[in-house]
Amino acid sequence: MSRGDAGNGRIRCVIADDHPAIVDAICSYLELEETVDVVGRAGNGADALQLIERRVPDVAVLDLRMPRLDGIQATRQLVESGARTAVILYTGYPERSHLLEALDAGARGFLGKEAPLTELVRAVQLVGSGGTYVDPALAGVLVGPQATARLPSLSKREREVLRLLADGLRNEQVATNLAISPLTVRTHVRKAMEKLEADTRTQAVATALRESLIS
Repeated sequence: MSRGDAGNGRIRCVIADDHPAIVDAICSYLELEETVDVVGRAGNGADALQLIERRVPDVAVLDLRMPRLDGIQATRQLVESGARTAVILYTGYPERSHLLEALDAGARGFLGKEAPLTELVRAVQLVGSGGTYVDPALAGVLVGPQATARLPSLSKREREVLRLLADGLRNEQVATNLAISPLTVRTHVRKAMEKLEADTRTQAVATALRESLIS
């Protein structure tokens, strides 16, 4: 099954949060979207992992703080298991250390609970289509006080590409925006990942934001 293919072209999504009212609000809103199918909901991280294993959604929206297993731990276990489900972490506690740990764990998206639900839909659509998403309102939390002299030097184009990825654009959209080919975009991403010693492009974006290499 390809990403976003539930027989109707929709993005299959699981929602997990220990506050039932939040789960109900998110699910009710997403169920109105023609591009999204909510295929399950959970109230803690352990149940979320079991649900994801059974339903194999394209995207899981996980609360960062949940009982039994928090969102970061659940993300790390999913990534280590090779699961095809991409994770968006959803939090009301935008502490810098938590955001960095979450992105380093392999989350493909990060969204604050103060964001409008329209932005959550956008994040689900981007991540479900293979992209990444970093809430613009949280980017400032990720940025460190200042970059250090030990940091690698990214080229202007590499910074431009990472900046657009941080805004949630996919490779094809970055290519159109910069008037270059998708292959060239992938090359710039690969080189930036190597310089930043990042295992994923999301980690590269997080590192670049953290160290003020992009803003």
